[in-house]
Amino acid sequence: MTTLHDLMNAPAPASAWVLAQDCAETGLDPADIRAEMRRRIGEMRASVERGLASDARSITGMVGWNAKGLWDAPDVLNAPLLRRVQAYAMAVNEENARMGRIVAAPTAGSAGTIPGALLGVADHLGLPDERLIDPMILAAGVGKAISRRMFISGAAGGCQAEIGSSAAMAAAAVVELLGGTPRAAVHAASLALMNTIGLVCDPVGGYVEVPCVSRNAFFAVHAVSAAQLALAQLESFIPPDEVVGAMASVGRLMPAELRETAEGGLAQTPTGLAVTARMEGRGEEGGMIELPMV
Repeated sequence: MTTLHDLMNAPAPASAWVLAQDCAETGLDPADIRAEMRRRIGEMRASVERGLASDARSITGMVGWNAKGLWDAPDVLNAPLLRRVQAYAMAVNEENARMGRIVAAPTAGSAGTIPGALLGVADHLGLPDERLIDPMILAAGVGKAISRRMFISGAAGGCQAEIGSSAAMAAAAVVELLGGTPRAAVHAASLALMNTIGLVCDPVGGYVEVPCVSRNAFFAVHAVSAAQLALAQLESFIPPDEVVGAMASVGRLMPAELRETAEGGLAQTPTGLAVTARMEGRGEEGGMIELPMV
């Protein structure tokens, strides 16, 4: 079983080692895998572009204008990378909320984190999409190693399992894109994971919209932060595989109410409950509930 420890000690570049391992395991041709990754990067790119151009609301009306709103707004912090990463991430998740085509990476609810971080950094630095293939392969390897220790789903382990995994994958990918070592890439993944432990999954109304859209923006930035720390040779004090084990343990301790059931957290706030009632066509007298969606 491939572990993060194995990956950390692989010869550079880490993506080449992941690709060789995957080909040996599946019998696929390396060129075919690279072609598929190229296609998925194209799908990510397309979902970002559609999301940035649209302010159409989702079916619930809770999201749909956030990515475009941020992208079109003045950059008051004069931080173009920060704004780009956030906007890209939300663009993808708002496309998902509008039932658009996205790449689950590794899930639909966390689909914006990798394109937000990886495409965002690449575009900020003027790097072509062809340079993203190897980092995407590494991201897949990190996700695979995590998935062999715990379930990557909010229903199984809370949002930490979804957005934590995507942030870890994105962090490792950014490190590879910027020429970091396998050790740095895995420690970036570990730093991203360990600072996500305990995050619950509490989607309002059970829809992958609130807090999911903005959460992808936050954790795409989180991934870039982890990559920056690791590239400066900062490391996770707890070994990476132990971090995954800790996250899995915390996921098992979470009550069902905090694991994608919409029975706890934000979903059980008065506004959250009103959204659920409105979408189910219920009101105090059986009518529709109207909420201000601004």
